[in-house]
Amino acid sequence: MQIENFKIFADLVETKSFSRAAKLNSITQSAVSQQARAMERHFKALLVDRSQKQFQLTREGQRVYESAKNVLHAYETLLSELQEMKKVVSGTIRISTIYSIGLHELPPFIKRFLHDFPSVNVRIEYRRSNLVYEDILHNCVDFGLVAFPSKVRQVDVIPFRNDHLVVICHPQHPLAKKGEVTVSDLAGQKFIGFDPDTPTRKAVDQIFREHSLDIETVMEFDNIETVKRAVEIDHGIAIVPLATVTQEAAQGTLALLRFKGVQYTRPLAILHRKGRVLTPAMKKFVETLGLNLPDARD
Repeated sequence: MQIENFKIFADLVETKSFSRAAKLNSITQSAVSQQARAMERHFKALLVDRSQKQFQLTREGQRVYESAKNVLHAYETLLSELQEMKKVVSGTIRISTIYSIGLHELPPFIKRFLHDFPSVNVRIEYRRSNLVYEDILHNCVDFGLVAFPSKVRQVDVIPFRNDHLVVICHPQHPLAKKGEVTVSDLAGQKFIGFDPDTPTRKAVDQIFREHSLDIETVMEFDNIETVKRAVEIDHGIAIVPLATVTQEAAQGTLALLRFKGVQYTRPLAILHRKGRVLTPAMKKFVETLGLNLPDARD
């Protein structure tokens, strides 16, 4: 029985999907099934209850999974300690992030990190917020970045920074002359928003509710870049994170309006699976972000 067997089995249990476990380990779905059956032959016990429609472990399978996690944790800790003894900073860091953070908040940190540690590969996946949490829970990535973080069991949420929300409109829009606006100034405007289930959209809707303001939403998108393009062609106004529109404001393709007398902030956070062993590369990445994770000393 090899370490790879335990990892594939643990990935299968945590994702409850043969296809996802296959993708995580760069093998075929058939190979995952064969690995599971090989473990059943090795332990002479049925590990997966195949009589159920949904993925479910037997009692023996649950025990093997728990032991597999202990073995994997000990192995990952050993590898990390050996790398630290050799002062080696290499490997791959996998990050799952929403578009606005990945495209506008993260790049300066990534540039600095890759300059300091050229032997490390950084892989970034752009995802919807709910899928970032799934990636963390399923051990698909090492870190996640989201806005308006939620408390989730088995996930450490580490505050990263706060961004301000601002109003954007076409440079020829009547509001553009104001420079600053109140929420009441937005009454009667056509609004371009994020999809209703995104955290930033929920925060914007809450602002409108607090001011008893009915807004006509004419378009909804799942990422910041499409929202900006719609505003640039004067289809409506939008409320977006400041960091995502500084370039367009400087170029004059969008007018940026701050809220008068009040600031609405968007908290950003780093997600990390509780108990996950940090490699030297991961620790250095955390340091580059100026953060300390609760288990960073493991």
